[in-house]
Amino acid sequence: MTKVKEHNWRSKLHEIIYEADTPLGRIFDVILLILILLSVIFVMLESVEPIDRKYHEYLYIGEWIITIFFSLEYILRIITVKKPTRYIFSFYGIIDFISTIPLYLSFILAGSSYLLTVRALRLLRIFRILKVTRYIGEANKLTKALKNSRPKILVFLFTVLIIAIIAGTLMYLIEGEESGFTSIPRSIYWAIVTLTTVGYGDIAPTDPLGQFIAAILMIMGYGIIAVPTGIVSAEYATADDDEVHTNTQVCSNCNELDHHDDAKYCHNCGEVINHLEF
Repeated sequence: MTKVKEHNWRSKLHEIIYEADTPLGRIFDVILLILILLSVIFVMLESVEPIDRKYHEYLYIGEWIITIFFSLEYILRIITVKKPTRYIFSFYGIIDFISTIPLYLSFILAGSSYLLTVRALRLLRIFRILKVTRYIGEANKLTKALKNSRPKILVFLFTVLIIAIIAGTLMYLIEGEESGFTSIPRSIYWAIVTLTTVGYGDIAPTDPLGQFIAAILMIMGYGIIAVPTGIVSAEYATADDDEVHTNTQVCSNCNELDHHDDAKYCHNCGEVINHLEF
């Protein structure tokens, strides 16, 4: 009987904390989003000296109240799942942990409280909280496209690095120290800045041959910027669109996301989901 009560308690708490399909779950998540926004605003205001001088104590207390709430929420997220490590080492689990510890670290490292702005990353939950399933599906497609593009992009970046090394070495030999190309690494830095069309201007070629090579690199830069975009776009166009019709259900056993609206069981481990009514 005690185990049944414990299971019901954990299941109900899991629905409230992890889901946005129930009234209580939606209220909890909206409160969470408001606190995240307030926390980021407090940190930004604290960096404004006149405001911090006048309201420092209130801002500090507000940050601690929100931090304690997030700490309790993080603990509850751990104890309401059957496999805590799946949550702890998941993307959202790591973000939740990182957004909780900065204020505690401020006792050891001065200024670390400003890292509280990383809590803005938790706003990514808004897509699940508002149940904007179309955008969840599109995000899944983009993630899949990026993963499929990774080998091609790595080969492309390796090729660009080789071009930068060759161009940097040539510029070191042509321009020399008098033009600011004091070493091959520094010349490679210039080549990378030029290829990416950033153009800081801290180093500039003066020799006609060097300027000619620089012009070629600048023109190549426009093509180099376009290639990764084309690779990802091509993969995105062919990405599977099956994941669009998803809901906000999270499996309490394996922490799997993106279940279909009519799913009764987790597609990853077979655990029952969507089984509580409020």
